[in-house]
Amino acid sequence: MNKRADPAAVREPRAAADNKLANLALQGGGAHGAFTWGVLDRLLEEPRFDIDGVSATSAGAMNAVVLAHGLTVGGREGARQALSDFWRRVSKAGRGSPLQPSWYDRLTHNHSLDHSPAFMVFDLMSRLFSPYQLNPLNYNPLKPVLEAVVDFERLRRECAIRLFLCATNVRSGKVRVFDNKEICVDQVLASACLPFLYQAVEIDGEHYWDGGYMGNPALFPLIYNCASRDIIIIHINPIERQELPKTAQEILSRINEISFNSSLFRELRAIAFVTKLIDDMKVDGGGLKRMLIHSIEADDVMQGLGAPSKLNADWDFLMRLHTIGRERAERWLGSNFAKLGAQSSVDIRAKYL
Repeated sequence: MNKRADPAAVREPRAAADNKLANLALQGGGAHGAFTWGVLDRLLEEPRFDIDGVSATSAGAMNAVVLAHGLTVGGREGARQALSDFWRRVSKAGRGSPLQPSWYDRLTHNHSLDHSPAFMVFDLMSRLFSPYQLNPLNYNPLKPVLEAVVDFERLRRECAIRLFLCATNVRSGKVRVFDNKEICVDQVLASACLPFLYQAVEIDGEHYWDGGYMGNPALFPLIYNCASRDIIIIHINPIERQELPKTAQEILSRINEISFNSSLFRELRAIAFVTKLIDDMKVDGGGLKRMLIHSIEADDVMQGLGAPSKLNADWDFLMRLHTIGRERAERWLGSNFAKLGAQSSVDIRAKYL
């Protein structure tokens, strides 16, 4: 875990006088990251809203570096264009994959690949063989996409926002957070390295898997290193499910959702604990920072999508999630924008404890 930053090094707010400055926490979730794309697309249109820092994992990490690159080279419109370009390239790269919706999936608008023969074979093979056996050349189709869209050298040299990408150290089991000055394509791929799909990514002699296991995403880099007290969490993994999972696929999917939400829940519990100490005047607040938590989500939609749909890069599916993301961001701005800088728009205890 990164050491706590020197308070003197915390970035000062850069928002215009009448603007609201906030941090973003972007969850991972494969193709479901197109929902986050939609949210970001709408937030970037809001002239009163500025971004201080972004902490992200997996698909969230990809959205984050593309967002940061776009803001750095072209401002808000540059970021919107970069995100659109990235997801179009993802969809185009996905056309060469055997993991395609079947004719029945397309007919019934089922995006989960449940009836895809290729996915059924792939799912079985991934349980019997490792990526070191199935993919000995360690090819990742997202690597050329990222390299085509993001100028990593410029991002390390000058970045419009604070950037933190989370990965899981395979050896130690600890979260590793990469910041602006060290981010390159390998750090992004490490943050999104699902161990059943890709070989662990080696960086400086250590090996990393998907950051979702230990930080999906981590909030502490935003607390320690950014000036804004507001954190907007863009959720991809459903928090609750009313129906009991009974099939093998449903059980595995729910286990993954719970696992990938657990680290975030722990940090939010800590934030709730500190907030209560401050409210009860049990501490003077001198060394503590009251954080304001917000959430943009679409649990009602994500609950209807199975885990296999995270591998579905079909353009119509990505655009559907993008549209939903824009709609939820629009709704959030209308209801909660005024609360930025003043109060949380989420009851942490009711939602996460």
